[in-house]
Amino acid sequence: MRHLLNQLSLMLSAAFLVSCASAIPPARIGDYVSSEHQAGDEALTRIDQRPLEAGLVVVSDTAEPGAAPNLPEEALARLKERLQQDLGRAIPVVIKEVIPADHIRPQPHGDWAQFAELGRQRGLDYLAVVVVSSTEQEYPVTLFLGLVTHAQPGFRRDNWSLLEFALLDLKTNQTLMQAEGRGWATLDRPSAPGINQWYPAIYLRPQDERRIWPPTYEGAPNTLRVVSFDQAAKRLVLKLQNSWLGVLESESAARRTSS
Repeated sequence: MRHLLNQLSLMLSAAFLVSCASAIPPARIGDYVSSEHQAGDEALTRIDQRPLEAGLVVVSDTAEPGAAPNLPEEALARLKERLQQDLGRAIPVVIKEVIPADHIRPQPHGDWAQFAELGRQRGLDYLAVVVVSSTEQEYPVTLFLGLVTHAQPGFRRDNWSLLEFALLDLKTNQTLMQAEGRGWATLDRPSAPGINQWYPAIYLRPQDERRIWPPTYEGAPNTLRVVSFDQAAKRLVLKLQNSWLGVLESESAARRTSS
């Protein structure tokens, strides 16, 4: 009975952690794209010419109080390249170019005009917008070396990452698709470098215990963010793919019913 209660307690704890993580970091895309422009996924099926030719705008957002530093420039550039390729495999969109987001700013309830102007400047009717944000917390822990034969003071840093996607139709002022992908990873590191056999180490959360070894002690926090955002990107692309397949299935079912 006690064993069963312990298992139930662990399951409830895991569920609580996952539910908390699902709201961390908070959604940020509402400060860029107003929900008033939402059209629904089925709007994309009403466009005759597909795939759509769009520009990709990746906004690195750190405006939320408590926001963590986002990816370094080199890692952010790799994320943009990855999204440019993967988005076209998930939904009927061809990313023609990656557009700098230097002048894009958050506004209460969003600011559609800045994207409309960006599209006008580039001669594009569609924009794929991805808002990048993350939250971190660090706290002291005791790290064990080998088979718990020696304890070392250290720190644990949790990173929660978020990629929020919106496909904008600038001709009709509508959001054709919207989705998000979240990642969660943890970095364990001793108070001082020099224990390279075991630490620093990064592992995926909530249930994956595989270890990822950062190349340097000093650069470990940036490696943590890269790993976390990699998970967020995978989940974003998978959600978009599943969403589009669902739309196609619904469209096919509707045709069969009407015939």
